[in-house]
Amino acid sequence: MSQVTYLTKEGLIKLKKELDRLMNVERPSISKQIGEAIEKGDISENAEYDAAKDAQGMLEAKIAELQSKIANARILDESKIDTSQVQILNKVKIKNKNNNTTMQYTIVPEGEANVKQGKISATTPIAKGLMGKKVGDVVEIKVPSGLIPFEIVEISI
Repeated sequence: MSQVTYLTKEGLIKLKKELDRLMNVERPSISKQIGEAIEKGDISENAEYDAAKDAQGMLEAKIAELQSKIANARILDESKIDTSQVQILNKVKIKNKNNNTTMQYTIVPEGEANVKQGKISATTPIAKGLMGKKVGDVVEIKVPSGLIPFEIVEISI
């Protein structure tokens, strides 16, 4: 049994586009490379053929992984997200109590994390430490630089 993958609608669309690209662009390209290598003669000592077959194997594994994720995807309904406590898809504004800096993160499923966009995975230490907490709560979260106290300033969607 495969693991359930929680995604937003946008995350599912992104996975489907990637799968489409792999199947309709990458797969034919690798097939062409294999065909060209075979045309060059003896494949038993043909490095191009070996490389193309290896690339094909990795591509097929990636396609199978994406197909499994899509088949086992559960869409998170943003309209049912509660802001009384921190949970996935919440925007959380936190204040570092050590240096009084304020940060805002959106907690997203693992495959949709993008720190540059302020989206952190629900599996990160910060997100795990914030889950289930309410505005005004102070939580100590262990990060690589040590234990840092964060105050939850705001929870929104």
